[in-house]
Amino acid sequence: KSAVLDLTNHVDKKVRVKFAGGREVEGRLKGFDTLVNLVLDESVEYIRDAEDPYKLTEETRPLGLIVCRGTSVTLVCPSDGMAEIANPFGEAAADGI
Repeated sequence: KSAVLDLTNHVDKKVRVKFAGGREVEGRLKGFDTLVNLVLDESVEYIRDAEDPYKLTEETRPLGLIVCRGTSVTLVCPSDGMAEIANPFGEAAADGI
């Protein structure tokens, strides 16, 4: 069976993983399989805001070595070069319509 996602270039590098349900984890990718089950080390979970579950806070919770089940993984991206930007579809864009 061929892999859905080839992550060999990201092994032993920091990645950010988003899960179905909104949780986000960052850690060092140690391994993966064809079903996108991931093994992350030195991982931390980003805590969501209690008022707005779609917004992340700066608060984190250390998790250590974890296994992420591929069926709940929605996004895997490298941590290097990741930056938050303003929403281009926000209120400013709506004013121009």
